[in-house]
Amino acid sequence: MISSNDFRSGVSIELDGSVWRVVEFLHVKPGKGAAFVRTKLKNAQSGSVIERTFRAGESLPQANLEKSVMQHTYKEGEQYVFMDMDTYEESNLTKAQIGDRVKYLKEGMEVNVVRWGEQILEVELPNSVVLEITETDPGLKGDTATGGTKPAIVETGAQVMVPLFITIGERIKIDTRSDSYLGRESGS
Repeated sequence: MISSNDFRSGVSIELDGSVWRVVEFLHVKPGKGAAFVRTKLKNAQSGSVIERTFRAGESLPQANLEKSVMQHTYKEGEQYVFMDMDTYEESNLTKAQIGDRVKYLKEGMEVNVVRWGEQILEVELPNSVVLEITETDPGLKGDTATGGTKPAIVETGAQVMVPLFITIGERIKIDTRSDSYLGRESGS
C-alpha cells in the first residue's frame, strides 16, 4: 500500500484492475476543507491518461512490477524471441507488446521487460543505440554540420533525420526516446 502523500512521478499504483503510473501530482491544501492530491495518471497497458483527485493520506495498492533483463535473440515470423539473461528461458513477444520502439530493436540487444504478474507492460530499450546507415542521399561537397538535415534509413528499417554530411555505411548514435540523431559513433 502507498499513501497519496507519497506520490511522485513514475510511481505505479493499482486502480480499477489496471496499473497506472503517476505522471503529474500536486498536493493541494485549501484554506478551508481537507487537503487533497490532484494527479494525472497514465494507464500502463493502454496508454490512456486520466486526471484523478485523492484525499491526502488515502492508501492505494502499489503495483508490484517486476523488471528483468532480456536479450533479443531472433525474430520468428511476427514474434520477437527474447531470452532471460538470468534463467535462460525464452519468451515470445509481439510487435504490439514491444511498442513503437521496435524500430530500433536488433538481434543481440539487451532490454528491460517490465511485467505485472504474468502480463508484459512494456519493453524498455536503451536510451540510445548505435546503428548503421543503409540508405540515404549522398553527401555533397560543402555540406556542413549546421547546414540542415536529410532522411536516412538505418539497419533496423527506422527512418531518422541526420545531418547532410552523413553517408551510407556510417554508424550513428540515435536517441530512442526522441528519435533524434545524437552523433557519429566514436571511432568512425
